Amino acid sequence: MSTLLSVDHVTKRFGAVTAVDAVSLDVKENEFFALLGPSGSGKTTVLRMLAGFEIPEEGRILLDGKDISRVPPNRRPVNLMFQSYALFPHMTVAGNIAYGLEVEGLPRPEITSRVGEIMEITELAPFARRKPDQLSGGQRQRVALARALVKRPRLLLLDEPLGALDKKLRAAMQLELKRLQHDVGITFVIVTHDQEEALVMADRVAILQDGRLVQCGTPHEVYEHPANRFTANFIGVMNFFDENGRTVAIRPERLRVFAEGTERRIEGTVIATAYHGLDLQLHVRTDLSSEPFVVRLTAEAADRRPVAEGDTIPIGWNTSDTRIFTD
Repeated sequence: MSTLLSVDHVTKRFGAVTAVDAVSLDVKENEFFALLGPSGSGKTTVLRMLAGFEIPEEGRILLDGKDISRVPPNRRPVNLMFQSYALFPHMTVAGNIAYGLEVEGLPRPEITSRVGEIMEITELAPFARRKPDQLSGGQRQRVALARALVKRPRLLLLDEPLGALDKKLRAAMQLELKRLQHDVGITFVIVTHDQEEALVMADRVAILQDGRLVQCGTPHEVYEHPANRFTANFIGVMNFFDENGRTVAIRPERLRVFAEGTERRIEGTVIATAYHGLDLQLHVRTDLSSEPFVVRLTAEAADRRPVAEGDTIPIGWNTSDTRIFTD
């Protein structure tokens, strides 16, 4: 895939605070790209610069090779979808979706055709005449998305678009967003603080910390091969312990209870358990770290060899499953 968007050494300051510090990244054509980081990491500021609501002090933002750093928002082939959706309550679903095209002054037949097409893709055709207050949260989310997509932007920006949904609907809409992005063939850039959301939806993830880009890669790369301790700790759950002056890290699912067939083996005491349905999470006190190890057992393994609080158990791992950090 060719590069659609390039952020080239972009810096943004607010007074004495550097919100984005010399960030560079490329987004490919038809890619689902996630900007991920904790609060204050700079991810939303990057998104606002892509949309044109903030202007960088340094660096360039290139879209299709053209510098758009100082192009006004309404003159960029870019749409931004907010978490609040901001639907017009007095308009029908079809009216909300058509609004942007009407403002542009497109001919009525073209508006009708494009609205009908996007309602089919987003599965909103049966609700065309309903008002927003007659829709579920997921349906309103799809209306906001359809309104953005119907303008056929080169780039669609999404600012925490699923934040207002409950957990079950949020999980369903993660897959729905990914399907829609594939169907319409438009590049998506999403901002989220939810690691699982980024891993599920994105083709690639950029992780920001204190305004700087610390790692960019596929979900598998950032999860299995984190670039530093911050990324390892931020993405998912990670166990850390010091050994020979280095920080050793290992994921809970890589640890084996009863340590059968592993290269390393220690004993620990189970101080807490957490049942998650699909798996059982154990918190195990060991001599290796002041923090308990988190160990994940599948439901099948937990049923086969039950473990309870207070049990002393061996846990083990293989060296190939660990990561070493010096920072």
